[in-house]
Amino acid sequence: MNLANFFPTHLLAADSTTKIDLSPLSLLPLVIGVGLALFLWAIGKVPLRYNLRNLSVRWRTTLMTAAAFTMVVALMTVMLAFVNGMYKLTEGSGQPGNVLILSEGTTDETFSNLGFSDIGDIELQPGIARDASGRPLSSRETYIVVNQPVENPIPGRPPRRFLQVRGLDDSAMAGAVHGLTLYEGSSWVSREGVQSVGAGEADAIQAVIGEGVARELGRDRHEDELAKARNRDRLDVGDVFSLARRKFAVVGVMKSSGATFDSEIWAKRDIVGPMFGKGSYSSLVLRTANAKAAREVKRYFNDDYQKAAVQAYLETEYFATLAETNKQFLYSIIFVTVIMSIGGIFGVMNTMFAAVSQRTKDIGVLRLLGFSRWQVQSSFLLESLALSLAGGSLGCALGTLAHGWKASSVVSNNQGSSKFVVLELAVSGDIIAVGLVLTLAMGLIGGIIPSLYAMFTRPLESLR
Repeated sequence: MNLANFFPTHLLAADSTTKIDLSPLSLLPLVIGVGLALFLWAIGKVPLRYNLRNLSVRWRTTLMTAAAFTMVVALMTVMLAFVNGMYKLTEGSGQPGNVLILSEGTTDETFSNLGFSDIGDIELQPGIARDASGRPLSSRETYIVVNQPVENPIPGRPPRRFLQVRGLDDSAMAGAVHGLTLYEGSSWVSREGVQSVGAGEADAIQAVIGEGVARELGRDRHEDELAKARNRDRLDVGDVFSLARRKFAVVGVMKSSGATFDSEIWAKRDIVGPMFGKGSYSSLVLRTANAKAAREVKRYFNDDYQKAAVQAYLETEYFATLAETNKQFLYSIIFVTVIMSIGGIFGVMNTMFAAVSQRTKDIGVLRLLGFSRWQVQSSFLLESLALSLAGGSLGCALGTLAHGWKASSVVSNNQGSSKFVVLELAVSGDIIAVGLVLTLAMGLIGGIIPSLYAMFTRPLESLR
């Protein structure tokens, strides 16, 4: 997940694993080592037992303050895990060796229209890989977004949703081009694209569905269907669902690939295309030998190909443009986290000011016993850091429980095109590091002013 664009100091950067990655974290072991050394050194100079006793005596205030940090860090962890899952989804959707062909002037397959005659000529151009029988490894596709009412809406959830339907001439070829496989017992859409579902009923349209949309549609089942499928949390081969007043029979479920295809329904193009008012092709996906060959094929179609007006993209490049929504979510998370952090800082500051005011005589005794100003300051500052670290650590622990949760969202690009997707929240080690750094920063900022006030308290006046 690339957050580097949103912080002037490049606090965050992306790596190939799409995890949230902090570039300064390469120095984190050194920082932790120095901090630990200073902390251990300070313990020998500060009445630590006195601090622990005061925290335990004021246990109600201690718990309430720590709980505030827990809430802030846990919520931030879950929100960052959501964005991390969205980045992983969009960045993992394309194959490095694939080239996506759209009509000229379009940047999204939703608005693209390719001519039937152009498709055949494009597939004959050089640089396109072929299978064992000599057929070009290409997938002719019609992409459709359907606004579907939810059959059994759950209270609190929208009554309608957007579903992606991808019409294909050859779904098995499309699976090979996109690098997708099916679960055992599944099959690709047949040449006819329909099958009988019962006497007296119209034939159902065969569909291959992604694992994400299989779970989403599985929530629509009636109670009797749920009873039959009580050991399954998603639709499977043999199940039937409705879309635009037609029955669709599931013949295959694609294995989750962490891509937007997990949220798509694949069916025969010459059936679903006219059914949803899209008679032409939206895109043509071409498989090449490798990423280098894909870049050359892209250059050829954009610069040299003259027989049709087309626009070529690397498939990975195309899906990366869908990260616009990720940025919006990230900006929102940063804003919310800053607001909550300010609240946490004032909370710990209020707690520490109360502790200082209640223990002015204790401060005087400590000073008369020989403890210096900075030792008294360190004593109160360590209390603040201990409170924040305890609450923040618990918040991180609670946030990790969100790892693997399924969530629904919409991803879009700069042109306003959007896709409904089902994603998996991903909590990485770097998110935990962000949470711990944030909680220590809140504890430090919130405790510094009260500790300075304690530092400059005069011992004799405090004992009056």
